[in-house]
This record gives sequence, structure tokens and C-alpha cells, in this order.
Amino acid sequence: MAKTDTNKQVTIYDIADRAGTSASTVGAVLNGSWRNRRISEERANTIRKLASEMGYAPNMQARALRSVRSSMIGMIIPMYDNRYFGAIAERFETASRARGLLPMTSCTHRDPELELATVRQMLSYNVDHIVCTGASDPDGIAEICRAQNVPTINLDLPGTAAPSIISDNYSGAYKLTEALIERADAKGLNWQDEFLFVGGRPTDHNTSERIRGFKDAFNHAGARPIEDNILACGYAASKSKAAFSAKVKASGRMPTAMFVNSTISLEGVFEWLAQNDRAALDTILFGSFDWDPFAQYMAQNLFSVRQDVTAMVDTMFQVIDNAAPYGSDVIHIQPIVMSEGT
Repeated sequence: MAKTDTNKQVTIYDIADRAGTSASTVGAVLNGSWRNRRISEERANTIRKLASEMGYAPNMQARALRSVRSSMIGMIIPMYDNRYFGAIAERFETASRARGLLPMTSCTHRDPELELATVRQMLSYNVDHIVCTGASDPDGIAEICRAQNVPTINLDLPGTAAPSIISDNYSGAYKLTEALIERADAKGLNWQDEFLFVGGRPTDHNTSERIRGFKDAFNHAGARPIEDNILACGYAASKSKAAFSAKVKASGRMPTAMFVNSTISLEGVFEWLAQNDRAALDTILFGSFDWDPFAQYMAQNLFSVRQDVTAMVDTMFQVIDNAAPYGSDVIHIQPIVMSEGT
């Protein structure tokens, strides 16, 4: 590959930065597919001229390597801190090996910069495909991978530049809230003003859809959710513990029911109750969007939504195998609502 005067190899990222455009646009111009991307001829000529001026030449060896399948598939995953992501990683690796693929899995800790760095490193190993699980910026990752002719697919959180397979968060939240309301009514409890939503980030798709389902279940039951009772404080146990503690101190009473937006958030709530009011573990109605069988031993009145990991990962591989040409659509997989004791 040609080099600049500073002995730095010129890449499509350097050209994109100079041209004020994306790496995928530069890649499309240089590999001749720019018309399919609806890039103007004037823009294409400008990029080609700039590439020539910067001394860029295609790395034919790398291009030849890209045309040969490596039989490796990469996946980034945000955490291994609960059964849901652990189950995704396990199913992904099993399904990959069943197809003769070598899985490459990396935890990126919900850090956007680490996600991009990890994806670039996976691309350096010439992976055939990259799976973005719960990625902060799946479209940005898709753009980087497209420049290298590597397809991506999104799991858990959706994007717009590649197919996405996610849980039907709205439906699951609606059914979970509905089940808690029905049980509260059966027990003769006052729930309309004492029903909390705890955990998650309101800016991400999954949480916003769960809040929407939570509110619609209230409306269907003839009640109006109280905005101050929606504590979308993040997923960390320490954050849900602090938010719940502050709410109880401010209101001076325990809630009747709680929709907790992950098992990690549930850990924080349980920890506070175990330290401050253990008896409330047997009186509050809990709903957890995610499932862990050990949570049932902490609270008697627990409903859960179990995300169907098997269906999600299997559907993802159907798309990868080209058995189901979904384009960049979002495919919703129905979660399973589990009642007390199940």
C-alpha cells in the first residue's frame, strides 16, 4: 500500500476524513459499487482524485484474502453479568460450531469506543460476519464493516443499517404489567398510585418500548401512570438500589408493585430491601423483565419475562444463512411471561 510523506499508510479512513464523508462511501467509490449506493458521479470523481493525490493504492493481497472465507464469526456483547447475555453467548457459540464456524466473542462493557476498537480488531482477523449484541452504535459498526465488505447483524438492540433481531419489548412489558395489575386487583391492593418502574435507560430502544408497554397497560386498566414513579436510572444494581432508596424515603411508604427492568436492577432492589425491610420482600408484587430462577427464592410474589434466546439466535442464523432475506428489517421475537413459582 502507498504511504504518505510521514510514512503512514493511507487508508480509506484517512481519505474519508479528508473528504468529509464516511469510510463506506470511500470504499464504495474505490471498489466500483458507488452507483448502487446512489453516490453522485461528481462525488465519486472527487474521492478518486483525492485518493490519488494522497497516494492511496488498493492492497490487493488484503482484497484477495477478503474473497476467501475464514470460517470465523465475531460477536460483541455488552456484559456477561446475567443469564440473558450468558445464554446468548452460549447459544451463539453452539450454533456457530454446528455450522463449521469458529466463534469469536468479546465483552465490550457498553463502551462505544471499545466496541469500535473490538470490531476493527475482529476485522483484522478477517471474520466473515459480525454480530452486534446490545451495541451502543450498531449503525456506526455496520458502516465500518461495510467498507471491508463484511456483513453485520444486530441482536437485542436494533439498528437501521443491518437486520435486527430483538425481543418484542413492548408486548412483553404490557403483558407483565397486566399480570401484576390483575394479581393486585385479586388481592384487593391499591396499586394505581404505588406501582414503580425501576431500571434501564430511557434513551435506549428496549427501555423506551418497555415504558410504553407499561403505560399502555395502565391506560387499558383505566388508570394513569405517574411519571415520578418511572425510575429509569440505568441498569447497574447500585443505581437501582439508590433510586429505589430515594423513592421510598421521599414517599414514606413501600410500593404495592414494581416493574424492574432487568435482573441486575432487581439485585439492587433486593439488596436494599434485605438490608432495610426484609418483610417487604413477601408483600410487594415484583415483575422482572428478564429471568433468573434464583430470584424466586428471594421474593414469593415474582413474575418474570423470559426472553426467548433460542428463537432469537436461531432466527439470526437463518438471516446469516440467507434462509430468510429480511434486508434491514427489525424482527421481533415474542418473550415468555412467567407467573409466580414458574
